[in-house]
Amino acid sequence: MKVLSEIIKTELNEDLISFRTLSGGNINNVYKCSTKQHQVVTKINDVRKYPLMFEKEEQGLNLLNLSNFRIPTVLNKGTNQNISYLILEHIDDNGNRINEIALGTMLAEMHQISSDSFGLDHDNYIGSIPQINEKKVNWTSFYQSMRLEPLVKKGFDSGYIENKTLQLFDTLYKELDNLIPLEPPSLLHGDLWQGNIICDENSLPVLIDPAVYYGHREIDLAMLLLFGEISQDTIEAYNNIYPLEKNWITRTDLHQLYPLLVHLLLFGGSYFEEIQKTLKKYT
Repeated sequence: MKVLSEIIKTELNEDLISFRTLSGGNINNVYKCSTKQHQVVTKINDVRKYPLMFEKEEQGLNLLNLSNFRIPTVLNKGTNQNISYLILEHIDDNGNRINEIALGTMLAEMHQISSDSFGLDHDNYIGSIPQINEKKVNWTSFYQSMRLEPLVKKGFDSGYIENKTLQLFDTLYKELDNLIPLEPPSLLHGDLWQGNIICDENSLPVLIDPAVYYGHREIDLAMLLLFGEISQDTIEAYNNIYPLEKNWITRTDLHQLYPLLVHLLLFGGSYFEEIQKTLKKYT
């Protein structure tokens, strides 16, 4: 691919020998690129569609570096005509599986990193959707105004959400303070589904593709459970460091509303039924 060759030559001053597509990305084209001296991950997209996306990703990776997780090193970023690119360290799992105890321990330690408010000092993306991070002093206000309401409006404007569902959301908003326990802000990955945790050569977890902000830690766990499972070893290790509030597992569907709305907007109406189910449970 000509553009990949140009990017690698410009940024690494090496010739691209081979490349292959990496799975998991729905927004960017992601490639493992090999030269004589290096193997790197190169992400590209249309800079006109997603302005500053990779700058935001680098900021998110830098924030995640405050934790004990291994985070891929950003090697270079830039633009080539209308193509935006990000070059990252390639991490090879050597066929290993993630150490589940290390995952629970590191996630709890990351969630202990706090801030004086919910949100962040800059906006970013979750997938291809702009994520607004205006700071709020309490989680329920932030969750309603910065997470649910903007996407509900987009869903209504797109025809996925009708007036009856708008009314259910309005009813839910009035109950959030009673449903979600008070907790200090935690540093969140923000898009912590299973595909955004990879394994390194030492079986340790590595975080990629962040949508970082300071929020309620249960939303990271809810995202992990949306398309997968959390092992008992991971939960026990987590609770040894930063015990979860009683009955946290019963609130996962409440905190899954945000990623479900994201998927509704990105992939269509098949996610609407699960959103409706949760709304009817709480309203």
